[in-house]
Amino acid sequence: MCGRFVLDEDGKVLLDKFKFRRLPERLRPRYNIAPTQLVLTVRDEPEQRDAAMLKWGLVPSWAKDPKIGNSMINARSETAATKPSFRAAFKSRRCIVPASGYYEWKRDGKVKVPYFIRLASGEPMGIAGLWESWRPREGGEAIETCTLLTTGPNELTAAIHDRMPVILREEDYDDWLDSGADREFLQSLMRPYAGDEMEAYAVSARVNSPRNDDEECIKAV
Repeated sequence: MCGRFVLDEDGKVLLDKFKFRRLPERLRPRYNIAPTQLVLTVRDEPEQRDAAMLKWGLVPSWAKDPKIGNSMINARSETAATKPSFRAAFKSRRCIVPASGYYEWKRDGKVKVPYFIRLASGEPMGIAGLWESWRPREGGEAIETCTLLTTGPNELTAAIHDRMPVILREEDYDDWLDSGADREFLQSLMRPYAGDEMEAYAVSARVNSPRNDDEECIKAV
């Protein structure tokens, strides 16, 4: 799974990489982004890409209680197109979640050691996601939420965990966001990213608490 990630990129880098028209004013460097928090997403709008802050944890439009989103932070790429919770979003509401890297925990005996995993190039990654809009039955403002897609590990991450986020190639961004994309073609994009183009290193247990959100979280130990 992917339960924590980092986004500490310069605004110009994000604008160039993801072709946003503009970035949200409240965007700031984050070093320990956790479920239920707002995350930056890329959504395709007519003639431009929309930068939207969505709550992490997808709430299907048919849900009775938005708390269901607390357990929907990830969607398995192998079943997202057919699973009731995700299939509508997979068909027409795909997004990209920019990240500088993500955390995963490796079990070492009775201890879980956190690792920070990123692209070896140091560039931001684009994680494949889905988004939904949910509105209370009694009326009120809609809640927009998202989930991150996962796939099997590559040769690097397999030693840490048996799942990893779907990291898209930059040349595949337009295809992933294309509302008319074929399902079989989309499945071909959800493959493990090349392990020889990534790096991973152990970090401190500071990341175990989402209250810790500073640059110390990504320092190697």
